[in-house]
Amino acid sequence: MDRSDFIEHRRPDGELVGWLRPEGEGFVPVDLLGREHGGAIDWLAGEELLEELGIRYLADPYVLELPDAAPLRVRITEVSTRGIVVKKDDFGAIDAPVVRYELAWPIPPELTPLGDRELPAAW
Repeated sequence: MDRSDFIEHRRPDGELVGWLRPEGEGFVPVDLLGREHGGAIDWLAGEELLEELGIRYLADPYVLELPDAAPLRVRITEVSTRGIVVKKDDFGAIDAPVVRYELAWPIPPELTPLGDRELPAAW
């Protein structure tokens, strides 16, 4: 994704929460995972939408679809425009092995929020 015309939007504390991508006379809000949120809107509305979204979605569980394997519950550990790193959700167990996966940015289709999925009864 070409980000050359993206305009960063930061919270008052300096934390990056996304970008506003110019489109026509408006701007499209883009979150840290590279997802666009709606069509072009005015600047202020775009800033307000990014502020409302915040970054809390980064703490949510996600599902990673792996080739030739069952879907895996994961947590996002790192996000940048260079890539997204997730780890197998260990539910806080300190003795669990860390299993990490490096994914492309923007968010690839094989990574979806857990709340958007119907899961097998065994989960």
